[in-house]
Amino acid sequence: MNRSEATRQRWDRTALFFDLMAGFGPEKRWFPFKRELFARMTGKVLFLAVGTGLDIPAFPPGLEIVGIDISPAMLEKARTRAERYPGKMTLQVMDVGAMTFADRSFDQVFTSCTFCSVPDPAEGLRSIRRVLKPGGWLRMFEHTGSDVFPFGSLLNFMNPLCRHIGPEMNRDTVARVREAGFRIHRVNHLYLDVVKTIEACLPAEGGER
Repeated sequence: MNRSEATRQRWDRTALFFDLMAGFGPEKRWFPFKRELFARMTGKVLFLAVGTGLDIPAFPPGLEIVGIDISPAMLEKARTRAERYPGKMTLQVMDVGAMTFADRSFDQVFTSCTFCSVPDPAEGLRSIRRVLKPGGWLRMFEHTGSDVFPFGSLLNFMNPLCRHIGPEMNRDTVARVREAGFRIHRVNHLYLDVVKTIEACLPAEGGER
C-alpha cells in the first residue's frame, strides 16, 4: 500500500469521530483566528484538506471556493456545510500531492492544519505552486515544531507515535514553504511558536524569490 492510500484510509476511519474530536474545544478556540485569516480570501480560492467542513462557517460569503480532501468519508460529512455556504463551493476527492487541476488555476490557496499530515510536504508545496497563479497567495493555519524549550523536545519525543495515528508534531513548515520558492510575507505566532498563521506569496514571473 502506498503512502497516499494509507493516508486516505486513516482519514476515512477518522471521519467517524472527527467532529466530536475537533469540533468543540479546538475549533472554538481557534475559530476567531481562522476567520481573520480567511477574511483575506479573494478571487478563485482552493482550500486544501477541507475535512468535514468545520472551517466553512468561517469563510467570507460570495466567493468561488474549491475544497479538496483525500478522504471521501470526510467530504461526505462536509457536503451539507458546503451546500450551506453563501457562495459557490464545490468539493472534490483529491490528493494534495497529485492535484489534477490545470496550471495556474487559482488566485489563492488556503490550508488549515494540513501540512502536519501531508505525507510529502515538499511534493505538496510543489503541487500548490503549480496550480497557483504567479503573484498568488498561500495562506496557512498550521501547527509546527517548536524552538521553545522544553516544548520542542517534547514534540520530537511524541512525533514517532503521533505519526502512526495522525499528524506529525515537529515539522518546520515555514522553512518548507520558503524552500518551495514562496516569499514569506508574515508569520503570526498564536500559541508560543507552535500554532501559527503563515502568509506567503508566489513571486510573479521575473520577480525575486
